Amino acid sequence: MPHAKVAPRRRSASPTAAAPSSSPATKQAKPVKAVPAPAQPAAASPWPPVSHRERQREAKRNAVLQAAAQLFNERGFHATSLDDIAARLNVTKPTLYYYVKNKDEILLQCVRQGLDMMLEGIEASRAAGGKAIDQLMTCMQVYARIVTMDFGMCLIRVGDEQLPPESRKELRRLKSAIDQEFRRLVAEGVAEGSVQPCDPKMTAFVIAGALSWIGRWYQPGGEYTPEQVAQQCIATLCDGVLRRSVDNTALGAALVPAPKRKAASSKAKIAGRPSGG
Repeated sequence: MPHAKVAPRRRSASPTAAAPSSSPATKQAKPVKAVPAPAQPAAASPWPPVSHRERQREAKRNAVLQAAAQLFNERGFHATSLDDIAARLNVTKPTLYYYVKNKDEILLQCVRQGLDMMLEGIEASRAAGGKAIDQLMTCMQVYARIVTMDFGMCLIRVGDEQLPPESRKELRRLKSAIDQEFRRLVAEGVAEGSVQPCDPKMTAFVIAGALSWIGRWYQPGGEYTPEQVAQQCIATLCDGVLRRSVDNTALGAALVPAPKRKAASSKAKIAGRPSGG
């Protein structure tokens, strides 16, 4: 009996061949993000910011000048040493050289501080506007008040004679600016009728001279406050010391120099003496 031929079996598509393998070995690796390491804290600087250091240095420098001005006013410039200034501040003498060069520079800066304060106050009174007499009165108050302060008092008591020629020249230029401002206000006051006719130059000298002298005799903590001193001195300058009812003729006679009359009388008596008497 002949055998029947068997047809060859077709291979069916394997499900594993058609679909992607789910085996871990055949998966495509995903990129892994790197985890940053914890940031290291910045090292704390023991130094303050530059702006802060500059403010500290300026504050310490001003303290040196303030202490020096007080000692100059109390003892005089020549009687005050850098050791005295250092002792007043509870620091060593070498510490001072970080802020100033020498005692001459300290005096220069103290006097300049006083002048700058005056100029700033006068400029502020001018900027405020108003009549010349109002500006003049404000300038006088500013001037009188500043000469009771450490730097203003130093300006008056020590002066600029102790300074080197170049520094003295610069400070006298600043003083001249104050004098010119007083002259201008006096002249404008005369023009507006609030100040009696006068020589502005001489009147400015009298005003500045009288108010400057406050810096020589004023003592902090005394009977009067700086404001009271300024008010009384300015009132005396503006109102005078004589009553308004005084006759001008009598005043003129009273101002005749007595020593000259006395000298003439003495000569007459001596000439009348007999010889050998």
